[in-house]
Amino acid sequence: MDLSGFDATQIEPNVPYEPIPAGKYKAVIVASESKPTKAMTGSYLQLEIEIIEGQFQGRKVFDRLNLDNPNSTAVEIAQRTLSAICRAVGVNMPRHSSDLHNKPMLVTIAVKPADGQYSASNEVKGYGPAGGSSGNVGAPHTPSVTHAQPVAAAGSSTPPWKR
Repeated sequence: MDLSGFDATQIEPNVPYEPIPAGKYKAVIVASESKPTKAMTGSYLQLEIEIIEGQFQGRKVFDRLNLDNPNSTAVEIAQRTLSAICRAVGVNMPRHSSDLHNKPMLVTIAVKPADGQYSASNEVKGYGPAGGSSGNVGAPHTPSVTHAQPVAAAGSSTPPWKR
C-alpha cells in the first residue's frame, strides 16, 4: 500500500484506554446488534453504551444480553437486565432494540480486574432512570481504570439526548 502523503504529525495517535473508574454515569445506548453466541447455540443482544456527562463523556462501554440461549438462567438474567433498561429509559414495551437508543439513563459501572491474558476492563452492573441521580453523576466511586473507547467528534450537530 502506498502511504505517500500521510503525515503522522497531523493526526492524533491511537492510545490505549484504561477502564473508567467504578461508579454511576449518565449514559445512552447508541447502538445495538444481535450476534450469535460463540457456541452458535443462540444469540445475544450487544449494547453499545456511551457516557454523556462528566469527566468520561464520550467513552463507551458494552453489555451483552443472552436473550436466546439454551441456558435458562442466562436468559432469565438477560430478561431482568432488559427490564431494568426498559424501565430506566421509560420504554416498557419496545418493539425493537433501537427503541431504547439515545434515551438517558444511569449505568452502574464496575472494573473487572485483569486475569492472565486479559487486561482490566469495564462491566455494566446495573441500570436506573437518569432522573434518579444522586447528584454525583459522572464522578467515580473509586479510583480505578477501563477499555472503554472514546467517541469521534461529530462536528457541531447536537446529540439526540440533548435535543
